[in-house]
Formats: sequence, structure tokens, C-alpha cells
Amino acid sequence: MIRGDNSMAQLLLIKDVEALGRSGEIVNVKPGFARNFLLPQSLAVIADKNTLRMQERLKAEREKRAVADKKESEAVAMQIEGMTLVQVVKVDQEGHMYGSVTVAEIVHLIQDHAKIELEKKDIQLKHPIKTTGVHSLVVKLKEGVTANFNLKVMSEEGYRASLEEQKA
Repeated sequence: MIRGDNSMAQLLLIKDVEALGRSGEIVNVKPGFARNFLLPQSLAVIADKNTLRMQERLKAEREKRAVADKKESEAVAMQIEGMTLVQVVKVDQEGHMYGSVTVAEIVHLIQDHAKIELEKKDIQLKHPIKTTGVHSLVVKLKEGVTANFNLKVMSEEGYRASLEEQKA
């Protein structure tokens, strides 16, 4: 492995690696990370004169993929933007929720409501939602595209009352 001054391995990424870099970039990583994860998973190759030629091809492919990913993400963001989802929860006599609304439940709601496949990491939620009311949430998609939507957390009684109001 080619090592820098501080015994880091210099690698050319073949695929995007979250929190490290994108395809076609040369990165410096600890030798153990390269040896135990990046190289066996075929996510990177050791950077040398031969792989530097490969870098140009990988960068061109990455740019094409980035354009396609951005278009796809913008289409998904337009569907999600401004959406209001309703989650019905159980509450005690004082109105406190039993449990919380988690990212997994939010992803499931979006899949049911809008038929959009998201991953849990796409939902930006600092902590589980433990109160009823309207909560503004952000979905972070590929290529930095984001979309805002609202999650209305209601008690079972409040949900029934709102349904009766709609009927009247």
C-alpha cells in the first residue's frame, strides 16, 4: 500500500462510501480500514500510477450518475414537499403518549401514503417524537436534495373527533 507521512493508506474509491467519499476520489484511510473493509468489499483499490487512469473514467461515470440521482431525488422531493401525514397513537388520561413515533414508523407512513421507498437514514430526526401535535420533518435525499413535510401526531380520541367533524 502507498503510505503517506502519517502511515495512512492512499486508495481510489470505486464506489461511493458514505462519510468517506465518492467514486473516483482518492482518499487517505487507516491501513486497517482499507485492509479489512474497503478492499475486501471491492469499494476501493490501492492508488498507484495505473489506477490514476481509472480515476478519470470513474469520475465521468460518477458525474453521469449524479445528474440522474439529482433528477430522481428532485422528483421524489416534489411528491414529499408540503405533505402532511397523520400518525394515530395511544395516550394516557393526561394526554402523554405511550412510547414514541420512530423513524421506522415515519418511513412506513411515507411508503403507505405516497408509495415512495425511503431508508431510515433519509429522515432527519434528532430524537423520537414523544408529543402529540404537528411536527415539521426533513427528508434528505441523494445529491443534497431535501424536502420538508409535516407529521401530525394525534391521539385515537382526537382522530375519531376529526373524522366526525369531516363527516358533518
